[in-house]
Amino acid sequence: MDALDLTDFRAATARMYLAGTGLAEFRAERDKLFATHPQSAIAEPSSFTGLRYHPANENAVIEADVRPADGEIDIDTGGPDGVVHYNRVGIIETPYGELSLWWIEAYGGGLFLPVRDATSGKTSYGGGRYLTDTVKGTHGRGLQPLGGSRVRLDFNYLYNPSCAYNDAYLCPLAPPENTVAGAIEAGELTYH
Repeated sequence: MDALDLTDFRAATARMYLAGTGLAEFRAERDKLFATHPQSAIAEPSSFTGLRYHPANENAVIEADVRPADGEIDIDTGGPDGVVHYNRVGIIETPYGELSLWWIEAYGGGLFLPVRDATSGKTSYGGGRYLTDTVKGTHGRGLQPLGGSRVRLDFNYLYNPSCAYNDAYLCPLAPPENTVAGAIEAGELTYH
């Protein structure tokens, strides 16, 4: 049953993100999940040989303050989710530029941090990548609350949205204000 498989995939994703493994082990586990799970976004799992990544980049790990900010945006996913409403909860100053942190206004809600940078459309997916989407279970690696208004961002965990692997998926992409001029040479590369 698709709903139970999807629930299992999200639980497996959350376990993977919350496990105490290092980056290499995390990436290997992610490849295994994508290769074997029936809810994998990979269009042709039988020919899947693994995802491609930048090498680990210690300079892509930063601590920063989240500056409170208001605002909202509606993103039309173009799919069954329709228009998704997001509230800006803060702005994070990074070495790459400012990024807005969003709260997804859906049942249960969740933090969402999409990023489009100078690698988008070249070595990474053109629509940008995600650093976190807690609705999908990506807790504790890309964005980690440190207490108060401080966060730790680890751009080594940037990942492609599902639509980067399979045209059957439609995904919310990074809004213009989450486009930075610099190249973030960390995280996942283009799939093909």
